[in-house]
Amino acid sequence: MRTYIGRQQAVSAEDFVELALGTPVELWLGAEGETDEERAARLDAARDILADPEYCSLPDDVARIAAEVIETHAPELFNVVPLARPTRRRGFSRKGAAA
Repeated sequence: MRTYIGRQQAVSAEDFVELALGTPVELWLGAEGETDEERAARLDAARDILADPEYCSLPDDVARIAAEVIETHAPELFNVVPLARPTRRRGFSRKGAAA
């Protein structure tokens, strides 16, 4: 099964998120091993994008997408098996002096 966002095919989960949001995921999450200078530049670019009216709803879109994913996969995410509670044993009452 192929998934398309607009005219672009989403091959991986990363492609799907990037196409759905309209920005690369690395812009928001960063890349492993990035320098302080690269991080500052990335954060400046992210602030500029959020200031653009086209992307002003991006935080809400991300929250909506996350909620939809959780709702879709809730059975797997919350597959909780109740643990059996141990039965309480009544202690034997010994009347009399200890041996």
